[in-house]
Amino acid sequence: SDVSHELKTPIALIQGYAEGLVENVNSDDESRKFYAEVILDESNKMDTLVKQLLELMKLEYGKREFNNEDFNIVELINEVIRKCKVMIEEKNIKIEFDSSKQVMVNADDFYIEQVVTNYFTNAIKHANNVNGEKKISIKIEEKENKVRVSVFNTGNNIPEEHLNKIWGRFYKEDSSRNRNDGGTGIGLALVKAIMNNYKNDYGVINRENGVEFYFDLDHEKNEEN
Repeated sequence: SDVSHELKTPIALIQGYAEGLVENVNSDDESRKFYAEVILDESNKMDTLVKQLLELMKLEYGKREFNNEDFNIVELINEVIRKCKVMIEEKNIKIEFDSSKQVMVNADDFYIEQVVTNYFTNAIKHANNVNGEKKISIKIEEKENKVRVSVFNTGNNIPEEHLNKIWGRFYKEDSSRNRNDGGTGIGLALVKAIMNNYKNDYGVINRENGVEFYFDLDHEKNEEN
């Protein structure tokens, strides 16, 4: 029922605009181009949604093989920040991240990049000005045999009753928000599925002036003690 609900809107838009083109509602080239662009945009959203759903199903049912290798998590985080540079500048967000040291972990960097990207883009969307600053702070904490990555953004806390629900697929605290921000509503469900495959901890904590998401990784396998 969730999938049907998510696909209903783009299908309706595609049908409506396609009918408009067939019936030649707008004869000028600019209007026809706009109609075609809406159809293409909605088709792409559906394509992304279906691909992410298939990936989520494979992860949830243990049908994914992970290509675990040692890699530098600091370098991966820097690359995610670089890719999101335009969004960061648009919202005028200050980024705090100490990238001076190398921290080696063992995992599949493709899936861990998805986790970091989901947390980071989520933080960008919800970062707001608190006490004169709008920032995202990324921290790496090394423990005994684990590395904890946390992504904090200034802004409103998540209501207590929503803290566990946000990890469910298609869950939206504000049902109108997800469509506007271009998300599919299953980013955090993917994080949950990936972390469960690794049997590593993940979660969210309300802080005094914002929200912090975190996840754990295993230390590198080739570490010499």
